[in-house]
Amino acid sequence: MKFGVREICDVVFKAKADTKIGTSTFQKGQPVLYIDSAKTSTIEGAATTVYAQGGRGNTRLIAWEGEKTLTFTVEDALLSPIGFSVLSGAGLFKDEATNVHVHVTSNAYVSASGEIDLTDVLGENETIDATAPVFVMVSEADGSITGDLIKGLTVEGKKITGAAEEYEGKSVFVDFYVVKSSKNVSELQIDAEHFAGNYYVEANTLFRRESDGVDMPVEITLPNVKIQSNFTFSMASTGDPSTFTFTMDAFPGYTMFDRTKKVLCVMQIVEDANAGSETRKSVMGHTTGFEIEEAKEEKRPNNKKPNGPKKPFNKKPAPKATEAKQAE
Repeated sequence: MKFGVREICDVVFKAKADTKIGTSTFQKGQPVLYIDSAKTSTIEGAATTVYAQGGRGNTRLIAWEGEKTLTFTVEDALLSPIGFSVLSGAGLFKDEATNVHVHVTSNAYVSASGEIDLTDVLGENETIDATAPVFVMVSEADGSITGDLIKGLTVEGKKITGAAEEYEGKSVFVDFYVVKSSKNVSELQIDAEHFAGNYYVEANTLFRRESDGVDMPVEITLPNVKIQSNFTFSMASTGDPSTFTFTMDAFPGYTMFDRTKKVLCVMQIVEDANAGSETRKSVMGHTTGFEIEEAKEEKRPNNKKPNGPKKPFNKKPAPKATEAKQAE
């Protein structure tokens, strides 16, 4: 059997021990992260070779191999807070009972009454936090800060009042904080003490068989990987969006089903896959009792009825005058 390899891997990271991420606790063997949006996935094996050399020309006589390594790399197009915590070792804080400060900046202007209204940049239930630093600085027409700090201001809900008359009508840059419930904020804490951990990784992909073109399921198991705590966020106004690379160094480990032999990786190629025989049904069928949403009266714009009078259904036309006379 020969096969070709091209399809991407879907990957599951499972906890090697009881693990807590944010407010969630994952028991040993429980899936922590599932990646189904990968762009590339690569398994790379390497080894070091040394040689005994001698004789005329100092040719190689015998080879010894060792220091075998295996690296599994997955480049993901999307990332979740838990995914970033797994990748970087960052702590994930999310507690519904706690409020947190969130930094906000805005460009505004001073009204004739010396008031700066920030209603448009705040949520319905949000206000400026008067207990945190609030800075209002005069800005140029292009938005650049002049360094001219307006003092003697008072915070009143969504507004800042008390600007002197000399600032009326001027554009300002406002730097302030609002208080939000932590249930609406995922806080990722990166420190110098915590790093990405070890996980039991299972991945699945497809290998295509040369003889008949059938895609065979392949299960890949790496019983003990250490994720490298490296990441890069590329933030740019043009070009492709940033991707997130999980680079995993494989270490010898036991699979869940055997405790006698440690392995770096196991690949299972399921050869009994058959050619596609999927049964399809019409997606335009007329099913009794099925309600067509678009045909509902209330779905029409502004609840308007169709133009023109409704025509009676299955109603016989009225007899002509001559026919009525003959009937008499």
